[in-house]
Amino acid sequence: MSNHEHTGSIKAYIIGFILSIVLTIIPLVLVLEHLLAKSALVVSILLAAVLQFVIQLFFFMHIRDGEGPRYNVMALILGLVFVVTIVAGAMWIMSFNSQVQ
Repeated sequence: MSNHEHTGSIKAYIIGFILSIVLTIIPLVLVLEHLLAKSALVVSILLAAVLQFVIQLFFFMHIRDGEGPRYNVMALILGLVFVVTIVAGAMWIMSFNSQVQ
């Protein structure tokens, strides 16, 4: 599949849309049907979220487009570092807060 074919075609948009729907439905079914233990459920939801994020980047935001420097990729990586740091810090603080009674 060529670069032009991947990033601008209706086929690529439909594939990305279907994958996004599937990665939304899978965690929903796992939660509603109580199919996994709590820790396995959290891991599976996080995995589906990361996969959906990657699909959104490649199929809809065209992260691979362009011939020049990849400043947008570097900015994305920096943004991800910030988000992971904030989310991990918030979860860490909340875990200590829930232990105090």
